[in-house]
Amino acid sequence: MHGAQPNHSAALLRTSLTRAALALVVIAFGLSLRWYGFPLGLSAFVVKYGGSLLWATMVFLLVGVLLPQLSRAQIAAIAVAIAVVVEFSRLVHTPWLDGFRLTTAGALLLGRIFSLWNLVAYAIGIAFGVWIDRLAEKRGLVGWAKAP
Repeated sequence: MHGAQPNHSAALLRTSLTRAALALVVIAFGLSLRWYGFPLGLSAFVVKYGGSLLWATMVFLLVGVLLPQLSRAQIAAIAVAIAVVVEFSRLVHTPWLDGFRLTTAGALLLGRIFSLWNLVAYAIGIAFGVWIDRLAEKRGLVGWAKAP
């Protein structure tokens, strides 16, 4: 007789819910940094690139929410691809896209100005996301479910 094995679907759900909660925390920190960073006296560098770093962390976590069965490396690869596409999309200008970028949601989701330095911030943010995910796993919050 086999010992009790965790349910694969339940473990995937727990992983997704934990990553969703972590993503909400990262979003809160990112919005706080963008809204309160300057009033708190933080430099433009910290506000700009800290926000980009947290945006990429959020992307990593949200990909992990949607695809919990993938490995961290696969999730990170998808997050990198999304970050690169979003950054290079800033070189594309159409009236509707530029109009969206002028909104708060558009600025937060897509950004406005192309910068290769953002790609560096995104890479650091995705690595931070991998670290957070590993930490959650060590604390038993994220369970890499093995198929039965």
